[in-house]
Amino acid sequence: MKLTSLSLSAVVLATASLLSTGAVAQEAGATVAAIKKRGELVCGVSQGSAGLSLADKNGQWHGLDVDVCKALATATLGSPDKVRYVPLSSQQRFPALQNGEIDVLSRNTTITSGRDSGIKITAPAIVFYDGQGFMVPKKLGITSAKDLNGAQVCVQPGTNNEQNLVDWFTAHKLEYKPVVIENLVELEKAFYAGRCDVYLSDKSTLAASRSARADNPDDFVILPENINKSPLGPWVRDNDSNWIAIVKWTVNALVAAEELGISSSNVDSFAQSKDPQVRRLLGLDAGIGKSFGLDEKWIYNIIKNVGHYGEIWERNVGLKTPIKLERGLNAQWSQGGLLYAPPFQ
Repeated sequence: MKLTSLSLSAVVLATASLLSTGAVAQEAGATVAAIKKRGELVCGVSQGSAGLSLADKNGQWHGLDVDVCKALATATLGSPDKVRYVPLSSQQRFPALQNGEIDVLSRNTTITSGRDSGIKITAPAIVFYDGQGFMVPKKLGITSAKDLNGAQVCVQPGTNNEQNLVDWFTAHKLEYKPVVIENLVELEKAFYAGRCDVYLSDKSTLAASRSARADNPDDFVILPENINKSPLGPWVRDNDSNWIAIVKWTVNALVAAEELGISSSNVDSFAQSKDPQVRRLLGLDAGIGKSFGLDEKWIYNIIKNVGHYGEIWERNVGLKTPIKLERGLNAQWSQGGLLYAPPFQ
């Protein structure tokens, strides 16, 4: 059948009518509807990675990934406390998301083309520009990854780490022996007990592990090489455009708030701001919230309760924490980093 310009116009108008009446959007908002009906956001996190997602002795979860969960709960439910955290292994994480056991996976998970295109999930935003590397006991005297020929390497199965390990050693014509352990806690115990020479993971994970698991963190060094780029972000199912947009723009809001200088401690002082960007971001001028099906003050609530990106970074992995990470690529674009939020308008 050949569409004439008239019939094509009719199709466009009919589609626009459906969108305006919400007939198409109803299914797209199913995730938020389920979250609101349940009264809590179900967030998949790691089994324990200091600075990213780790439960304390009282069962309270903390970390950069955890704060992303709190921001999303605040956006949808108005409170950072309405979250149920589900610790997941590397092999459990994607099935749990695909099967609807969790609403979002916020678990130091690398964004790759294969994951984004092949298993019906997607990562709407990057929250951490990371890279994978190697950690070794200082007593081995190794200063470069190129000195690792014949090493025993602890690695989790079903991760990018495992493939990157093969790729890197093959490219550098080095031999190695993998020590494959699925459970992260057991893997770290094996490394610190000396069952393997090398621990391969994202450098953020290595720094977190060293600070939290090693009896003496100074006994271990992270080698200088990055063997890949490892952008980390929250993951959702790819069949709900509304939820994908909310996750994306929640992360953008954290970045934009820092750029504009709006923090948890001073957000109320912007109530009379004349800056159009500030007014839109904080819901002082209506429109942004409605476009997502959220309260107009959803971003104000996030900033007030969770803070902006810089606050989240500094309290979880910054230089004053045991993790001691520089901002580096995770600084604002205006300060030499890669953080850049598109406009809210």
